[in-house]
Amino acid sequence: MRPQDSAGAAEPGEPGLLLTDDAPSGAREEPAAAEAADAPERGRCWLCASSPCGSRAEPEAKKKAPCPGLGLFYTLLSAFLFSLSSLFVKKVQDVHAVEISTFRCVFQMLVVIPCLIYRKTGFIGPKGQRIFLILRGVLGSTSMILIYYAFQTMSLADATVITFSSPVFTSIFAWIFLKEKYSPLDALFTMFSITGVILIVRPPFLFGSSSSGTEESYSVHLKGTFAAIGHAVFAGMTLVILRKMGKSVDYFLSIWYYVILGLLESIIVLFILGEWSLPYCGLDRLYLILIGLFGLGGQVFLTKGIQIEKAGLVAIMKAMDVVFAFIFQIIFFNDVPTWWTVGGAICLVASSTGAAIRKWYQSSK
Repeated sequence: MRPQDSAGAAEPGEPGLLLTDDAPSGAREEPAAAEAADAPERGRCWLCASSPCGSRAEPEAKKKAPCPGLGLFYTLLSAFLFSLSSLFVKKVQDVHAVEISTFRCVFQMLVVIPCLIYRKTGFIGPKGQRIFLILRGVLGSTSMILIYYAFQTMSLADATVITFSSPVFTSIFAWIFLKEKYSPLDALFTMFSITGVILIVRPPFLFGSSSSGTEESYSVHLKGTFAAIGHAVFAGMTLVILRKMGKSVDYFLSIWYYVILGLLESIIVLFILGEWSLPYCGLDRLYLILIGLFGLGGQVFLTKGIQIEKAGLVAIMKAMDVVFAFIFQIIFFNDVPTWWTVGGAICLVASSTGAAIRKWYQSSK
C-alpha cells in the first residue's frame, strides 16, 4: 500500500531536475570568458587562489546514512500506532463509525493546513490532476468509514486481517487501468486471499451453523466482513490512483483532498442517517482525540519507514499489524481468536507480503 512515496512532491536534486549541457555554445562563451580573468584555475581554492585546499581537494561529505534498521523500527512503530487507533475505535461507545471519521478528518485538517501553507503548494492542485485528487479523496474517505464500521461490528483481529487483502485488489486494478502485468503468481496470491477471507467469514453452508465462533450474531459479523472487504477494495483503488498521479502531486495536497472530501462525505452521511451525537462520556471524547493522534502518527512513521527502507522489508514488518490486533483483542476484550482466524491471517498476510515483495523485486531489476 503505499501512497506516501508515490504522491510526494518532486524534490530538488532528482535526476530529472539536474542541469544539462543543451544550451547553445554562444550562450556560454561570453560568461565563460568574463569569468576567466577573475576565476582561479580549475581545482584551485576560491579563497586562497593558489592551490587546492582541503575543502576542494576532498570530496563533499556525503549525507549521513540512516541508522541500520531505523526504517523497520519506524514501520513497527507505525503498526503499533495504527493498532492503537483501531483499538480506540472499537472501544468508543455510542458513536457511529461515520462520526468517528468526521472527528479524525477535523483533527487531520488542523495539521495539514499549516503544512500546505508552509510548503506553498496551494489547495487545489495541478489542473490535469484534480479529477484524480477528487477520486482519491472520495475513495480514501469511504475506505476509512468502512474499516471503522468493520472494527465496531466484528472482532478486532478479523477486521485487521481482512484489510491485508488490499494489495491483491491493487494488483487487479493496476492490471485493468494501468495495463500492468498480472502474472500467474498474482492469481495465486488472489486465491490465498480468498481462502483467508473464507476462513474468517466461515459461511454456514461450508462450515455448518455452529462454527462461526463469534460473540455477535452472524448477520452482524457478515456486515462487518463486507465492510472490511469494501475497505480493501477502495484502498486498492486509491493506491492505483496515487500511482497514476505519481510525484506530480504533493503528498500533503493528496491528504488535504482526503480530509476535506472525507469531512463533507461524513457530514452528508450523518445527515441522512440522523446519527450525529456528541459523546456523553469524557473517556469517549479522549478516545476520539487519540484516534486522530495515533492515526496521523502512524501515517507519518510509515512514510518515514518507506523513505529509508526497502519496500519488501516494510511489507513484511507491516504484518505486525495483525500481531498487535491479536494481542489487543486478548488483553482488552478477553477474546481469544479462533484457529480459523489464525489460519485466515496466515493466508492473507502471506498473500499481501508476497505481492509486495514481488512488486519490489520487479522494480529493483
